[in-house]
Amino acid sequence: MPPSNHASTQRRRKSRGTRVVKTLWPPQAGTIKLSRRYGAALLCVRYRHDATGLRRYTTVELIVDEAPVTGPGVDRRIFAVRIGRLENELQATARALGAKWDKDAEL
Repeated sequence: MPPSNHASTQRRRKSRGTRVVKTLWPPQAGTIKLSRRYGAALLCVRYRHDATGLRRYTTVELIVDEAPVTGPGVDRRIFAVRIGRLENELQATARALGAKWDKDAEL
């Protein structure tokens, strides 16, 4: 955990007494300027009001790291699934999710 400084302590204190009034996802109106600033890392924008309703805060949720899930709880088994020859949309979805064609089994 990074060392605490006065500014970060003040921000944490402010966020405690707030409530979320609106959550927006790119490219909704209200996220465009922040999308330009943070790019693909921007996950959502939240508008908050303080307990008195007199202050508005804009917060952003950013993706700062991405890694594959590993560990004992991850299921890596391979399953055979038959998809019909004319089910093009389902075939494309399966491929996008990492499915592979087994020529020998025709699956």
